[in-house]
Amino acid sequence: MKPDCRLPAVLLVTLLGACAVPPEAPAETPAPPASPATNETLAVAPVQAAQASAVPASAPPLTLEAIDTVVVIYAGSRSFDHLFGLFPGANGIPGKNPASQGQPAPQKDVDGSVLPVLPPIWNGLTANGQPLMLTQAQSVGLPNAVFQLDAPQGIGKSGVSVPPSTTTRGLPRRHYQHLMQVNGGANDRFAAYSDGGALSMGHHDGSSLALWKLAQRYTLADHFFMGAFGGSFLNHHYLVCACAPTYPNADSSPAQGLISAIDVDERGRFVRLTPAPNTPASALAGPPRFLRDGALTPKDANGVFHAVNTMQPPYQPSGAPPVAGVDPRLADPARPSTLPPQTQPTIGDRLSAKGVSWAWYAGAWATVSAGTPEARAQIYRGKAHFQPHQQPFNYYAAFDPITKAEARAQHLRDFDSRFLADAAAGTLPSVSFYKPQASLSQQAGIANLSDGDAHLAEVVAKLEQSPQWPRMLIVITHDDNGGFYDHAPVPRGDRFGPGSRVPAIIVSPFAKKGFVDKTPYDTGSILRFITRRWALEPLPGLVERDEALRRNGAAPMGDLSGALDLAASGR
Repeated sequence: MKPDCRLPAVLLVTLLGACAVPPEAPAETPAPPASPATNETLAVAPVQAAQASAVPASAPPLTLEAIDTVVVIYAGSRSFDHLFGLFPGANGIPGKNPASQGQPAPQKDVDGSVLPVLPPIWNGLTANGQPLMLTQAQSVGLPNAVFQLDAPQGIGKSGVSVPPSTTTRGLPRRHYQHLMQVNGGANDRFAAYSDGGALSMGHHDGSSLALWKLAQRYTLADHFFMGAFGGSFLNHHYLVCACAPTYPNADSSPAQGLISAIDVDERGRFVRLTPAPNTPASALAGPPRFLRDGALTPKDANGVFHAVNTMQPPYQPSGAPPVAGVDPRLADPARPSTLPPQTQPTIGDRLSAKGVSWAWYAGAWATVSAGTPEARAQIYRGKAHFQPHQQPFNYYAAFDPITKAEARAQHLRDFDSRFLADAAAGTLPSVSFYKPQASLSQQAGIANLSDGDAHLAEVVAKLEQSPQWPRMLIVITHDDNGGFYDHAPVPRGDRFGPGSRVPAIIVSPFAKKGFVDKTPYDTGSILRFITRRWALEPLPGLVERDEALRRNGAAPMGDLSGALDLAASGR
């Protein structure tokens, strides 16, 4: 059956990219773990059967065409164990969750020895501007294990409990540091390679969250991995292009000082960021220091430099300001942090080629796009704390505000003035992505859990009331792990990922109810679902990821259909 692309869109809401991923670069492919626990990443049997079916048994078999609106909600920066480690039936925290698979990983020092205790939470636990609830001194000597931030008895001997309404300090979420923390799948260097020390091992109870309640009603995917090693910048790009951005001729550009310094082994594989001469000899003596942990990779075997840590869009709104006397819609290209316009294929290109409607909705988009000093005051600051580096399509030449103004207006939309109104009217595109403003995204260091939790629950409730709901699929996930520990071994894929596990909830009339889906997924699985539903040409990065997983003895990533109660035999 050929899909009717005139139907309303599939709305994918992701709480957290699709470009071509070039061939693996030996200089940056992490070495394999000494004893990979592949049973963790390949488990596919559900822990419990779906308790209800979305379709009566007498109805004819359904195919994916039953879904014609996909919404992806991309929240911010929390690992699976950090939020759902205690969820019943899920592969949660070893020793705390009876359904857990695997064993706890005692954290190791930079020299490979087991740490006698966790490092302190360097500079204390709470974010700037908030009352300091737990000092660095109070966090000294915590046992080498995960610990509950909101435990009633408090953290360690401090007696301080940190509720979800508290904004904790942020943790580093950088490409190479994440590779070092995962350590080939052992997950035993999170505390050593973090400037937050013990905080990386903290988790919440989670059961009071509205997201937890949604997971109980619908499907929780407990083997869903972030698309790429690192933070929000790279994982937003992976959500739309399954790729890492590129910077042509970076070594002769304004960004040449942002090329990372790395050490490799005898086979040219990434080992670590080159330590700075003054880096502490032990994680207990202070946070690590590196010679140059930049935004760019060294040149790979194909002569390509990739942007893997935060760089700014070439178009406004951007963290790079415009240049006086030049069109104010552009960012200053001479700034080292400004990334040149990107041209890799994206999921937007694939959908447009098939005539399928789609849009990226961003919180506070209209506010910060006004071009006034007041608007710029909301970028990385203010009430919205708008994050330009989390707007991946704004990096692409296809949405140049001067030459592609019509496409830009059609596909890059404001959440506040459009999204809920479109949902209520039943006019959401077939595929919608929603990125909340940072203050509502649950991103540690900027937002607390409670505000984002209430906001996301409200958005889902509105979608459940939309005329499009009977044929809708919502995916709620987080862009990255926030620098927080997760115990599940990471499958070995390509040079960019996948990274650690993040929460993912599938909400739909067709989602299995009260179900924990054990199928291995990553951020690209959202793109796989869209690709399969509308018979799109697969993005090169998706093909490369699955081929790399096969080469390394792991199963290719699923396309989210394991969470659905319909027969997709028509595809």
